Amino acid sequence: MNIGLRRWVACATTLLATGVTNAEPPPGDYTFKFTHDRRERSYIVHVPKDTLTSPWPVMLNFHGAGSSAAGQQGYSRMDETADREGFLAVYPNGTGDSGNRLLTWNAGTCCGYALNNKIDDVGFVRALVDELEKHADIDRARIYATGLSNGAMMAYRIAMKAPGLLAAIAPVAGALPELPAPPTPGIPIMHIHSVDDTRALYRGGLGPPYPMTNIRVRHPAVEDLLARWAAYDGCPLQPVIEPPIRGSATSASHTATRVIYGPCRDGAEVVLWKLTGAGHVWPGGAGDYLARMLGSQKILGPPTDVIDANTRIWQFVSPYHSSFVRQQIPD
Repeated sequence: MNIGLRRWVACATTLLATGVTNAEPPPGDYTFKFTHDRRERSYIVHVPKDTLTSPWPVMLNFHGAGSSAAGQQGYSRMDETADREGFLAVYPNGTGDSGNRLLTWNAGTCCGYALNNKIDDVGFVRALVDELEKHADIDRARIYATGLSNGAMMAYRIAMKAPGLLAAIAPVAGALPELPAPPTPGIPIMHIHSVDDTRALYRGGLGPPYPMTNIRVRHPAVEDLLARWAAYDGCPLQPVIEPPIRGSATSASHTATRVIYGPCRDGAEVVLWKLTGAGHVWPGGAGDYLARMLGSQKILGPPTDVIDANTRIWQFVSPYHSSFVRQQIPD
């Protein structure tokens, strides 16, 4: 039995999802709650089948606007990769008002309730990692972040506002227009986005309203943004563009092209997976999961398995380590 898991059970104050209360919990899902900024916050942790890993790498996986930790867990299917590779998959919950459970993240320029109420989500994520460290033997040098849409924006936000916390990020279908202010360290980035995304516009501009709201967000042009990040990270100005991968079966008309800026300062890379044919989706995710939740696939556009996002994300982030320091930049 991993000693980190023994500490987890001994220290946990809330263990809801499985009802396990003994000192030897099996691999599985655990929901934790704690208070941050006078507000109850929560997150789901998936303990992989490989319980011999110590210390644990951690992947923070942020849901999109209107979804939830459980929704992102079910849709992204990242648990399968966590089981295979041996890392903790952590799914935080955003916030929403009591009458509207459309949960969102305050990513600085987006979205909804969290933005309008100036929720300190960067502080929440810092506190979440500190809480997790009390309960599990985690590797503070191997904390990574990904997310979909508003969750992707949140991954960027943390990279900028909590320097040193994350070793690498891998956002999917969401971006922020701003870059860190020096002397914030550079960070490895892998960004996945479809040119045919009709919600988080690949070429930039004002996107359509979020479902059931009048909220609209202005998106940066993805290629321009990543070129700016590459310059910030000290990468070569001209990327290497690999031959496209072509899909099969229901994704036969889709392509995925990897665009690589690197090597960059301190061994980092900035990578873009440029997709065609797919919508505002998680490649390789449960294709109809969010469509069922939202009542229509038309909201997100076509699913795709031209690449498996989880595999590509882990392959990219896992070699990177941060030199963790408890720095903070005011929001």
